[in-house]
Amino acid sequence: MNLLNRYLLTLFVKYFFTVNAGFVAIYLLVDFFEKIDDFNNAGKPFSLALQYFLFTIPFIVDQLGPVFILLAGVISLGILNHSNELTALKAGGIPLRLITRPFLAAALAFTLLFIAAAELLLPYSVGKTNNIWFEQLKGKVPLGIMRNNRYYYRGGDGFYSFSWPDPKEHRFQNFSYSRWDDNYNIHSLVIAEFAGWNEAEENWWLTNGQIQERRDEEYQISNFSERTMYLPERPEDFLIPANREAELSLSELFQEYEKSEVEHERRTMLTTFLGRISYAFLGLPLLLLGMPILLYSYRKWGRDLSVAIPASCGLAFLAWGLWGALQSLAIAGYIHPLSAALSIHLLFAATGFLLLRSSDR
Repeated sequence: MNLLNRYLLTLFVKYFFTVNAGFVAIYLLVDFFEKIDDFNNAGKPFSLALQYFLFTIPFIVDQLGPVFILLAGVISLGILNHSNELTALKAGGIPLRLITRPFLAAALAFTLLFIAAAELLLPYSVGKTNNIWFEQLKGKVPLGIMRNNRYYYRGGDGFYSFSWPDPKEHRFQNFSYSRWDDNYNIHSLVIAEFAGWNEAEENWWLTNGQIQERRDEEYQISNFSERTMYLPERPEDFLIPANREAELSLSELFQEYEKSEVEHERRTMLTTFLGRISYAFLGLPLLLLGMPILLYSYRKWGRDLSVAIPASCGLAFLAWGLWGALQSLAIAGYIHPLSAALSIHLLFAATGFLLLRSSDR
């Protein structure tokens, strides 16, 4: 590695960690003032709160990693431009593609680190924060497990089993609730194609189902198309953290995809698996597009970072929005999960490559 490449890599790494530290500090500061009262009201020691916030850092870096890469590259190139080093390098016969190559190499290296963290570090850290926040602080203990995209919960009087496509909605598929006697024989079994929670009446509504009840030594079976029913648990009792999927490593996500038998569940797990990988790699196309934007702003307005940094943040929000929309379309089955994972990358990378080539002339 020659002296120039070492200098450019050092510049990128320095600003990467500077941006990283700044954003993480702001995030933790806001999160601290929002949640410290919960720890105080629960009578928990400050050491537990400190442990919670420390274990939150890997999740923050995972969520903001592409932005760190984008801003580190834009700031590094902007500093070179502002100090006239970029002009001197180009005047010395070094093309722009060779100047930006160390930035792209460093961005790829950090992206691979994000992938490794998603496999090895993130599941552990997210599991720790969920344990502290939900179990130790809120007193909510998970009632069951998830296997093959199906949830199994032990309630106060019986057992629940269902698919839950969207934890934000209280709508369940292939729902079942069973009660057992002291000899582990089924006392009653309720199954339904769909189940939901009626908040106004505080009961469950079931559609297209069947009830089996044991009377003496026989079972009485009754079918129904629609029915309301009281069950001991509410949907809020089924603890599923909002970032539960982050507790699964990439290999575990792929295993869940292979085990899934229902088409919708397979599509959802494949979209989630490819989406985690594509999001980690989002920093590379953002960097490719952000660098020519900086050079254009300097030629157009004569000031680079004052325009390029807000433009880069806007570019990142645009990428986030498009990425999220494509993931939703893939889960709904409108596009293939692979297309949702690659579309933004190909579009931004191709556009950035063409703009960099035109800037290099």
